Amino acid sequence: MDYFKRLLELLKDERETDKQAFLQLTHSTTIAERRASGLAWYPIAIRGTELNKAEYLTVEMERTTHTDIPHQLRFGVSALLFSNHDAKNNNIEGTITFVSGSRLKISLRVDELPDWASDGKLGIDLQFDDNSYDEMQTALKAATVLADKKTEGRLVQVLTGGTPPTFDTEVYTPDHNSLNAAQQTAVCKILQATDLAIVHGPPGTGKTTTLVQAIKTLLKGGAKRILVTAPSNTAVDLLSEKLSDEGLNVLRVGNPARVSERLMALTLDSKVQAHSSVKEIKRLKKQAGEFKDMAHKYKRSFGKAEREQRKALFDEAYKILKDVGRMEQYIIDDITAKAQVVTATLVGANHYTVRGLRYDAVVIDEAGQALEPACWIPALKSNKLILAGDHCQLPPTIKSDEAARGGLGTTLLEKCTLMYPDAVVLLEEQYRMHTMIMGYSSQVFYQGRLAAHGSVAAHALFDTDAPLTFIDTAGCGFDEQIENKGISNPEEAALLFKHLTRLAAELGSHYSVANFPTVAVISPYKDQLHVLKEQLLHIPALQPYTHKISVNTIDSFQGQERDIVYISMTRSNSDGVIGFLADTRRMNVAMTRARKKLVVIGDSATLSRHPFYSGFIAYAEQHDAYRSAWDENWSE
Repeated sequence: MDYFKRLLELLKDERETDKQAFLQLTHSTTIAERRASGLAWYPIAIRGTELNKAEYLTVEMERTTHTDIPHQLRFGVSALLFSNHDAKNNNIEGTITFVSGSRLKISLRVDELPDWASDGKLGIDLQFDDNSYDEMQTALKAATVLADKKTEGRLVQVLTGGTPPTFDTEVYTPDHNSLNAAQQTAVCKILQATDLAIVHGPPGTGKTTTLVQAIKTLLKGGAKRILVTAPSNTAVDLLSEKLSDEGLNVLRVGNPARVSERLMALTLDSKVQAHSSVKEIKRLKKQAGEFKDMAHKYKRSFGKAEREQRKALFDEAYKILKDVGRMEQYIIDDITAKAQVVTATLVGANHYTVRGLRYDAVVIDEAGQALEPACWIPALKSNKLILAGDHCQLPPTIKSDEAARGGLGTTLLEKCTLMYPDAVVLLEEQYRMHTMIMGYSSQVFYQGRLAAHGSVAAHALFDTDAPLTFIDTAGCGFDEQIENKGISNPEEAALLFKHLTRLAAELGSHYSVANFPTVAVISPYKDQLHVLKEQLLHIPALQPYTHKISVNTIDSFQGQERDIVYISMTRSNSDGVIGFLADTRRMNVAMTRARKKLVVIGDSATLSRHPFYSGFIAYAEQHDAYRSAWDENWSE
C-alpha cells in the first residue's frame, strides 16, 4: 500500500538523520559532557548481579555522584557498560530493563562480568535507540498487510482514509454528573464508536478526567482489557495513577518517570515481587547461581573429569534457569490476565511481556505529539482506537528536514480530525485560565468556542491586578545577540526581572513567602534561558521566592500550569526575522500555561511582521493590556 510505503521511506530518512546526529554528538564529547547532557552515568557502582531467564547477566548499578542531573537512560534502550581505563575495548552492550531514581538494571549478553569490571571506574553510556525505530518499522509493515484484509483490516482502512468510522447510537451511555456537557458528549462518542473516536482537548479542558471516565465506563460495559498509551512516560504515569485511583486493576509496563510508591506498585516488577510464587523463584535463582559459581572455579588447566564436572554444573544451572523462566512467564501471564488496564508508552506497548495481547480498545493520549509510525504500534492491537490530544499544541519533534517536508510531522490525530470531523468532540470548557488569558488562544485556534469555567473565569492574584500584559520593547534598542547560532537578549531578560521584582513587592502584601504564587519564566530560546537563570541568581529581592520560580523552555512546560507566566520572546532585529516563533502552536502552549497572570515581553516591530503576533498585540490593546517599556519606565 502506497500510504505505508511512503511512511516507511520518511521513517528511514528520520532514523538515519537522528542516528548521525547522535553519533556525532557522542563521538565528539567527553564523558563529563555526555553526563551533563543526560547521555551517561559516571561513575557508577555495581550493587548486584543475577542471571535472567535468557541466561544473560542482569546487573544492578547505581550512580554515585551527579545524581541530580536529568538523564535520558530509560527502560528498553540500549546502553554500554564501560571501564574508564580503556573505554574503547573494555565495554559490553546491553538493554536497560529497569530505572528508578539513581539505580538501574541492565541485561548484558554475557553470563559473567569480565575481569575489567572490577578494575577502575565504570560508567554507562546511552546507545542510539534502534529499538524504537525497529518497532515502528515492524508496525508499518504489519499495517500494510492488514490493510488488504476486509474484516481484520477495517481500522487500518479507517485510519488511512479508505472507509469512514461508524457509530452505534443504540449503545447505552450513562450520565456522568461529574462531567460537563462536552466531556459527557466525548464519553458518549467513545462508547458508541465501533472503530475510531477523537477527543480534542485544548489546554485545561479536563481531557485526562474525560478519558478516565470513558475507560471506566467501557470496562463496566463489558470490555475486558484496555490498552492506554502516550508518547511520554509522564503522560502514561498520570493516566496510570488516575485510573488506579478509580479502583481499576492497572498494570504499568515499563518504568515510571516519577518515582513514587503509588506508581511503582503498579509496575510489572512490583507485581511480580508481590506474587505468591516469587519466593520459590528466588530460591531457584540462588541455587543456579551457586552451581555456576562452583563451575567457574574450574579454570584453565584441568582434566577430563574436571571438564565433565564443570559441564554438569553448568547444565544443572541452565536447567534450573529454564524452570525459573517458565515460572516467571506463568507469573507474568497471571498478572496480565487480571489487569483491566495496561498502560505503556507507544513503543512500550510492544514489550515482550505484553506483545501478544489483544485489547477491546486502545487509547492514545497526547496523540498531537506522537509520530504517526509510533501510533501504529498500539493501534494494531485492537479494532477500536481512541485518539486524544490537541494538534494545536506542540507537534512531535522531527530531526530530518526532508522527512518533515515529506509530512512525517503531520500526526495521525491531525489527519483523522481533518478527515472525520463527525468523529471529533472538542472539549469546550477550561478550568485553568482567566477569561482574558484564554481569549486570544480560543479565537485563533479553537474557533472562539472555549469558555472559562466560573471557578476560574475571573480569578486574579489580587482584586486590582491585571491578568494580561504585553510589554513592548520596540525602540528601546534591546537587540538580540547571536553567538554560535544561539540567540539571546540580555536587556529583555533584565526588563523581565524588573517587572517581576515590582510584582513580587506588590504580592508581598497579599501572600507569605510559603504561599507565594507559582511563577514560570519561559523563553523559546535556550541561550536566553541561560541568561535568565544567571540573572535570577543576582537579584536579591527575588531570592526568597526562587523555590516558586521555574525557568525553562516552552516544551518543558507542556501539560503544566503556573499562577504567573512570563514569556521572553527574545527576537528583536531590524529584518523582522522571528525564526521558529513562526510555529504558533508552540506559542499557544506558552500562553496557556498561566492561571491568573500572563506577561509577554517582546519587540512589536519585529513580532508584528507575523499575523499571529500582530493579532495578539491588537488583542492586548483592545483589553487595555498593552504597555510600552518606554511609557512605563521599565527600561530604566
